[in-house]
Parts: sequence; structure tokens; C-alpha cells
Amino acid sequence: MIRVENLVKRYGDLLALDHLNLNIEKGEVFGLLGPNGCGKTTAISCMLALLKYDKGSIKLFGQEMNVDSYDIKRKIGVVPQNVAVFNEFNVRENIDYFCGLYIRDKAERKKCVEDAISFVGLEKYTKMKPKQLSGGLLRRLNIACGIAHKPELIFMDEPTVAVDPQSRNKILEGIMELNKDGATVVYTSHYMEEVEQICSRIAIVDHGRCIAEGTKEELKKMIKTGEKITVENIILTRENLTDIRNIDHVFDVDYEDERLIVRCNRAKHNLLRIMNYLQEKDIMFGRVFSELPTLNDVFLEITGKQLRD
Repeated sequence: MIRVENLVKRYGDLLALDHLNLNIEKGEVFGLLGPNGCGKTTAISCMLALLKYDKGSIKLFGQEMNVDSYDIKRKIGVVPQNVAVFNEFNVRENIDYFCGLYIRDKAERKKCVEDAISFVGLEKYTKMKPKQLSGGLLRRLNIACGIAHKPELIFMDEPTVAVDPQSRNKILEGIMELNKDGATVVYTSHYMEEVEQICSRIAIVDHGRCIAEGTKEELKKMIKTGEKITVENIILTRENLTDIRNIDHVFDVDYEDERLIVRCNRAKHNLLRIMNYLQEKDIMFGRVFSELPTLNDVFLEITGKQLRD
């Protein structure tokens, strides 16, 4: 569906994309993760022929993507990070306008508009203008405008930013429904739990390069962390922390505000070893819980950054 090879994009002295390679298969919900400024949005803009790039190649649907590739563009839907609708139009008029860029037949377009309104749950708001909508409803309108013409390939750049939980769930359910109906989705987000929930494969991008790619299970196997143990309301000395660092299979220890976080590699009985030490030293503590690695752990270990850096 999408093949990006050795893509290079510069803004003066800034290297935004550094020989980026991506291969996205038909039928996937493909997640693009990376800190702000890593090149995600630039890469999408290049794929859509909205930006010229310096080197490399981009193929969509097996064809070279160019500014005048209108036959390809008709198959694509875009939901941008910043809401892009007309404030002078109401909900129905906005969706009809964007759908009309792709579908000229009035009867067909009318049905597509009604389907899009129903799909995002805006039936009660069709006569309202964007400024009258809540943030969540405005995001839903943004999505409807991007998918009303029933595209085969959809780019969604952080579609759930600053929306309420109900609208977020509605949007995520909608993405899964679009995928079930045959659409391939390229999805960027700062919310790791969303990516874990809906993406079949994920690429982590940093400094304009793809530094890791695979299913969430494959990505988790790439890192050292096999288990993260958290102990709350615990008072420890420096000697205690040194002892814990020396426990078998422990490779990282964080202690702050009476909260202990111990990262262990993939071994059995990590939690038991920690508990045995605390019992042996007669150390009191509160809640204890153990977690398998998350995508956030993967991202942090691979890039050395929090996602929102």
C-alpha cells in the first residue's frame, strides 16, 4: 500500500528526514510514534505530495506519488492534526463540500454525506456551525470531512488530541470500523494506550529515521525490560537501594517520593526476590504491583525520551 525508501528532507541546515524507510501493507492500522519534531508529520506531508523531498522514493498503491497523481489522491483521506473546516458552513455543509472534491454525482455524494454523519455520530448537530461544537464534536466533524468519500487509505495525524474520553472512544471505535470495512489507516498519536489498542504494526521514528518497527509484541521483545515492579509508601536508605540494585536480574532502580520502581529483565520470580529482601530487612511498604513492559517502556528505552519531549 505504501513504500517509502531512503526518504531525505531538509529545511536548510535541519535534516528532518534521514533516509526514512517504511513499508505499510494493505489492511493495516499502522502506527507512527515519535517525539515532537521527529519527522512524522513531515513524512506524511511528503507521502501526500504536499512537500517536496530531496532524495528517495514514495509509492502509494504501487505507483509513484506526485503532485498531479489525482487518480491516487482520490483513494486517500486525510484527517489533519489541526482541525480544517470552514467556520461559515454548518456540519452538513462542511462534509458535503469536502466530499464534493472527490464525488461529483449528487445522489452518490448525498448518501456518502449521510453515511459520514451517522458514522461519527453527528446526527443531532448537522445544522450547527463549528464554533458551536465542543472540542470532541469538532474532532468528529474533522474526521467525517476526511472519510466521507470512502477512501481506501486514510492518514490520521493525532485525531484525538484534547478530546473527552467519550469522544475518544467513539473515534477509536470508528477507526477500527473503517479498517474492518477495508481501509488501510496510518495513525499518529501521543497516547500509547491508543496505539496498543488499535494498531496492528508500529514504527518508532526519531531524528527522521525509523529506529524500530514491528507488532507491539515484537517491539516489546526488543528491549531489556521484562517486568517493572512498583512499591509505594516505602522508606529506603542508600544501603537498601544498593542492595536492591544487586539483586539478580535487576538492571535499573528509581526511588523518589517514597516510591520505588525496579526494572528487571525477562526472568522468573523477580517480584518474589524483591519481596523476600524487604521482608528480610523488615521494611514496611504500601501497595505493590508488577507490570509487563508497555509501549511507553519500549519508546523510552529505545529513544531515551518520553514521548511528549
